[in-house]
Amino acid sequence: MNLDYAKIKEAAQNYEKDMTKFLREIVKNPGESCDEKAHIDRIAEEMKKLEFDKVEIDPMGNVLGYMGTGKTLIGFDAHIDTVGIGNKANWNFDPYEGYETETEIGGRGVSDQCGGIVSAVYGARIMKDLGLLSDKYTVLVVGTVQEEDCDGLCWQYIINEDKVRPEFVVSTEPTDGGIYRGQRGRMEIRIDVKGVSCHGSAPERGDNAIYKMADILQDVRALNENDAADDKEVKGLVKMLDAKYNKEWEEANFLGRGTVTVSEIFFTSPSRCAVADSCAVSLDRRMTAGETWESCLDEIRALPAVKKYGDDVTVSMYEYSRPSYKGLVYPIECYFPTWVIPKDHDVTKALEEAYTNLYGDARIGAEETLAMRTARPLTDKWTFSTNGVSIMGRNGIPCIGFGPGAEAQAHAPNEKTWKQDLVTCAAVYAALPTVYCK
Repeated sequence: MNLDYAKIKEAAQNYEKDMTKFLREIVKNPGESCDEKAHIDRIAEEMKKLEFDKVEIDPMGNVLGYMGTGKTLIGFDAHIDTVGIGNKANWNFDPYEGYETETEIGGRGVSDQCGGIVSAVYGARIMKDLGLLSDKYTVLVVGTVQEEDCDGLCWQYIINEDKVRPEFVVSTEPTDGGIYRGQRGRMEIRIDVKGVSCHGSAPERGDNAIYKMADILQDVRALNENDAADDKEVKGLVKMLDAKYNKEWEEANFLGRGTVTVSEIFFTSPSRCAVADSCAVSLDRRMTAGETWESCLDEIRALPAVKKYGDDVTVSMYEYSRPSYKGLVYPIECYFPTWVIPKDHDVTKALEEAYTNLYGDARIGAEETLAMRTARPLTDKWTFSTNGVSIMGRNGIPCIGFGPGAEAQAHAPNEKTWKQDLVTCAAVYAALPTVYCK
């Protein structure tokens, strides 16, 4: 089928007011992780109004809308939960009432990332309007839950329990007008150190766990900050950008180096007049290509101070087991793998073809976004983590990103998005399946 790109752009533009209304009606309700029911119900309502062929809400609470009945299943993912609003004094407007101008929409979740579900729902409707649906493909638009709490958990459930496995998935997370083909992974590590308490007046009688942890944290800091020179006892994570240490060094350089930082610290002590008998920290570990959860845990266990304190130190990975808004508990390790789709993959090329035929070979956007966007390549990567950690990272399903809004708006006060982005993404989504299945 020869696509009429002008008609696709026109159809998307004609839906701008409908998309704006839909987005504002979603985000007028709080929708933090494990409390997304109002968001899910509103999305299901819109899918039915737009005559999706099938709409269902699974036992976890994800909404799945199908358009078409063709052979190849193509997925569009949007997590529809949000973070909280933080200190409301930092907001210049009510985060749930939001605001609207000729070009912008404000409110918690408009960029991260309810705008994505809006563009995907209307992109599917445009396919039906223009007769683009064929026996070659079925489109699945998924509004997923609990991503902010535990990215990828929703897709573990969809793949393993719902038994739904698309040929590829477009993540509609915000991409600042670009096409994103990967992201660094992350994991949540815990270090526990044991000590022996005693009266604070004679600390030599005890074994202070906080002092032990202080030694360990110096090594953790060195792991993040050191270079990889031969004279370094703790070689820095930057080593993974070097072919000497990492066979996946080329993709590591594309995604960026891994990092590690301390995010939380805990202790126990009989009183403020006693030596601490335990200390624990949480580590936020960002992983590049070539790193795994095993390698990251082993790296911490190999730190000189960890080895020095031997059996008094335990290094482990956190587990997530919080109930969804439907009460379902689906435990999983707090490991979110790195993923990257090759630059010459059929999915990458299809999305680039759909975009360039519609909008050219550079990023577009509202006037205030253009300088930043056009300074970056059209095809790039995210700085943060997405549901792609499960879709491609754990399950090997090709994943690629293109979504409305800006990364910098995520989790920030005064969050906003741009109407033009909603239109642009709806048009690209509408064209993509036909381009891929030609």
